Amino acid sequence: MLNRLLRKRTPVRPIDSAAIPEGRRVYAIGDVHGRNDLLQQLLDKIIKDDGQRGKADSEIIFLGDLVDRGPDSAGVIDTAMRLKATAGNVRFLMGNHEEVYLAAATGDEKSVRFFNRIGGRETILSYEISMKEYIELDMVQLAERIPMLFPQEHVDFIAGFEDQIIIGDYAFVHAGIRPGVPLAEQRKKDLRWIREEFLSQQEAHEKIIVYGHTISDEVVEAGNRIGVDTGAYFSDKLTALALQGSERWYLDTST
Repeated sequence: MLNRLLRKRTPVRPIDSAAIPEGRRVYAIGDVHGRNDLLQQLLDKIIKDDGQRGKADSEIIFLGDLVDRGPDSAGVIDTAMRLKATAGNVRFLMGNHEEVYLAAATGDEKSVRFFNRIGGRETILSYEISMKEYIELDMVQLAERIPMLFPQEHVDFIAGFEDQIIIGDYAFVHAGIRPGVPLAEQRKKDLRWIREEFLSQQEAHEKIIVYGHTISDEVVEAGNRIGVDTGAYFSDKLTALALQGSERWYLDTST
């Protein structure tokens, strides 16, 4: 009995044997949160790194939370849209902040209030509105203003984001997954918002889960998961996980 319990508590660590299909290279970017300056820097590093590693079918995955908290969410969306249009093989996951952005874009007052509380104030101010006008608007007026403030092409672009991406032995999500639930049956709410139940799980999942959402000083490799949200909006460190075959490495804006 004791041996069984001890085995259950022993973390499974399959990361080093995980791989993506041959001929592919993946760069997974953590939470940008309005730091268009850092995104430009990291994309330059990714392009340089990709060019130095020989031919491959390369793609970039954004793990969600492009918006809020940092000073230039509108610029981040513009950069992401241009990248998608020019590079093509770029995919985006829906984060909890994108979910709230889309709700606020409808002009729903309750959603706008919540949006402001979680960093949406900075997103709003990255569009064509002055601080003076923002301060003078009450919440009802602000909710009425937002549908005219957010460009429809931004709203449509974000509305097309995915909830999970599976490549080889890896599953890419924004926040995490509900332990014990098959990937195909995961709820959007969990994929975008879950935290403690996912982070405390030590047993192996169907795939190695690559996620953002939860900030850490450094990349977290925890056996069944890899977290790459290094708090870019305040730390100046935006991080990407890179994968090819069974190799993995990291690029960031700290150096």
